[in-house]
Amino acid sequence: MSVGGNIQGLLQVKKESLRNAIGEREHKWVDCTSILGWLDLSTGDSKHTTFYAKVQESTHIFLCDFTNLKNLSTDWVWNPFSFLTGVISKTDEQETVDVTSDNARMVVNGEVYEILLIDDPMNMHDHLEIYLRFIGGQ
Repeated sequence: MSVGGNIQGLLQVKKESLRNAIGEREHKWVDCTSILGWLDLSTGDSKHTTFYAKVQESTHIFLCDFTNLKNLSTDWVWNPFSFLTGVISKTDEQETVDVTSDNARMVVNGEVYEILLIDDPMNMHDHLEIYLRFIGGQ
Protein backbone atom coordinates (compact mmCIF):
# COMPACT_ATOMS: atom_id res chain seq x y z
CA MET A 1 0.00 0.00 0.00
CA SER A 2 1.36 3.41 -0.90
CA VAL A 3 1.37 6.66 1.05
CA GLY A 4 -0.31 8.56 -1.78
CA GLY A 5 -0.84 12.19 -0.98
CA ASN A 6 -2.82 15.30 -1.76
CA ILE A 7 -0.15 17.86 -2.62
CA GLN A 8 2.83 18.17 -4.97
CA GLY A 9 6.17 19.26 -3.55
CA LEU A 10 8.84 20.57 -5.92
CA LEU A 11 12.44 19.72 -5.05
CA GLN A 12 15.03 22.25 -6.20
CA VAL A 13 18.82 22.10 -5.92
CA LYS A 14 21.20 25.02 -5.57
CA LYS A 15 23.48 25.62 -8.55
CA GLU A 16 26.93 27.13 -8.20
CA SER A 17 26.51 30.71 -7.14
CA LEU A 18 27.43 33.57 -9.44
CA ARG A 19 28.46 37.07 -8.50
CA ASN A 20 26.14 39.93 -9.40
CA ALA A 21 27.15 43.46 -10.43
CA ILE A 22 28.11 44.49 -6.88
CA GLY A 23 29.94 41.25 -6.06
CA GLU A 24 27.29 39.49 -3.99
CA ARG A 25 26.77 35.75 -4.42
CA GLU A 26 23.39 34.92 -5.96
CA HIS A 27 22.12 31.37 -5.77
CA LYS A 28 20.21 29.91 -8.69
CA TRP A 29 17.71 27.16 -7.88
CA VAL A 30 17.11 24.43 -10.47
CA ASP A 31 14.09 22.11 -10.51
CA CYS A 32 14.79 18.39 -10.04
CA THR A 33 11.53 16.57 -9.48
CA SER A 34 8.15 16.81 -7.84
CA ILE A 35 6.75 14.31 -5.39
CA LEU A 36 3.20 13.67 -4.23
CA GLY A 37 2.69 13.52 -0.49
CA TRP A 38 1.23 14.99 2.68
CA LEU A 39 2.42 18.19 4.38
CA ASP A 40 1.80 18.47 8.11
CA LEU A 41 2.69 21.14 10.65
CA SER A 42 5.08 19.89 13.34
CA THR A 43 5.69 23.00 15.44
CA GLY A 44 4.87 26.64 14.94
CA ASP A 45 4.89 30.07 16.48
CA SER A 46 4.34 33.64 15.41
CA LYS A 47 6.27 36.11 17.55
CA HIS A 48 6.89 39.82 17.41
CA THR A 49 10.53 40.78 16.98
CA THR A 50 12.34 43.65 18.62
CA PHE A 51 11.02 46.01 15.94
CA TYR A 52 7.43 44.72 16.31
CA ALA A 53 7.52 42.74 13.07
CA LYS A 54 5.46 39.59 13.26
CA VAL A 55 7.52 36.61 12.09
CA GLN A 56 6.22 33.09 11.42
CA GLU A 57 8.47 30.28 12.59
CA SER A 58 7.30 26.78 11.80
CA THR A 59 8.58 23.31 11.06
CA HIS A 60 6.74 20.78 8.93
CA ILE A 61 7.01 17.17 7.83
CA PHE A 62 6.38 16.03 4.26
CA LEU A 63 5.45 12.33 3.99
CA CYS A 64 5.64 10.64 0.60
CA ASP A 65 6.25 7.30 -1.07
CA PHE A 66 9.89 6.29 -1.34
CA THR A 67 11.70 7.95 -4.22
CA ASN A 68 15.39 7.60 -4.94
CA LEU A 69 16.80 11.14 -4.73
CA LYS A 70 20.19 10.26 -6.22
CA ASN A 71 21.31 10.96 -9.81
CA LEU A 72 18.29 13.11 -10.66
CA SER A 73 18.40 15.10 -13.87
CA THR A 74 18.38 18.89 -13.81
CA ASP A 75 16.86 18.74 -17.30
CA TRP A 76 13.46 18.15 -15.70
CA VAL A 77 10.72 20.68 -16.58
CA TRP A 78 8.10 21.91 -14.09
CA ASN A 79 4.49 22.75 -14.94
CA PRO A 80 4.57 26.53 -15.55
CA PHE A 81 1.00 27.00 -14.29
CA SER A 82 1.83 25.96 -10.74
CA PHE A 83 5.50 26.95 -10.49
CA LEU A 84 6.67 29.49 -7.94
CA THR A 85 7.74 32.19 -10.43
CA GLY A 86 6.27 30.90 -13.69
CA VAL A 87 9.74 30.64 -15.26
CA ILE A 88 11.08 27.38 -16.62
CA SER A 89 14.84 27.05 -16.42
CA LYS A 90 16.22 24.50 -18.82
CA THR A 91 19.89 23.86 -19.44
CA ASP A 92 21.39 22.70 -22.71
CA GLU A 93 23.61 20.15 -21.03
CA GLN A 94 22.08 17.50 -18.85
CA GLU A 95 23.69 16.93 -15.49
CA THR A 96 22.72 14.77 -12.56
CA VAL A 97 22.51 15.74 -8.91
CA ASP A 98 21.81 14.12 -5.57
CA VAL A 99 19.12 15.84 -3.52
CA THR A 100 20.31 16.31 0.07
CA SER A 101 19.48 18.62 2.94
CA ASP A 102 22.70 20.53 2.16
CA ASN A 103 21.92 21.49 -1.43
CA ALA A 104 18.13 21.43 -1.78
CA ARG A 105 14.90 23.13 -0.82
CA MET A 106 11.23 22.32 -1.33
CA VAL A 107 8.47 24.46 -2.80
CA VAL A 108 4.89 23.56 -1.82
CA ASN A 109 1.92 25.70 -2.91
CA GLY A 110 4.30 28.55 -3.77
CA GLU A 111 5.80 28.53 -0.27
CA VAL A 112 9.54 27.90 0.14
CA TYR A 113 10.81 25.46 2.78
CA GLU A 114 14.36 24.70 3.86
CA ILE A 115 15.05 20.96 4.03
CA LEU A 116 16.34 20.01 7.47
CA LEU A 117 16.48 16.22 7.04
CA ILE A 118 15.49 13.59 4.49
CA ASP A 119 14.77 10.36 6.32
CA ASP A 120 14.18 6.87 4.92
CA PRO A 121 13.00 5.24 8.19
CA MET A 122 15.08 2.16 8.99
CA ASN A 123 16.29 2.16 5.34
CA MET A 124 13.22 0.13 4.37
CA HIS A 125 12.58 2.15 1.17
CA ASP A 126 8.88 2.26 2.04
CA HIS A 127 8.38 6.02 2.42
CA LEU A 128 10.32 9.24 2.96
CA GLU A 129 9.93 11.72 5.79
CA ILE A 130 11.23 15.13 4.76
CA TYR A 131 11.58 17.55 7.66
CA LEU A 132 11.15 21.19 6.62
CA ARG A 133 11.43 24.70 8.04
CA PHE A 134 9.28 27.46 6.59
CA ILE A 135 11.50 30.30 5.38
CA GLY A 136 8.86 32.55 3.90
CA GLY A 137 8.65 34.70 0.84
CA GLN A 138 11.57 34.82 -1.52
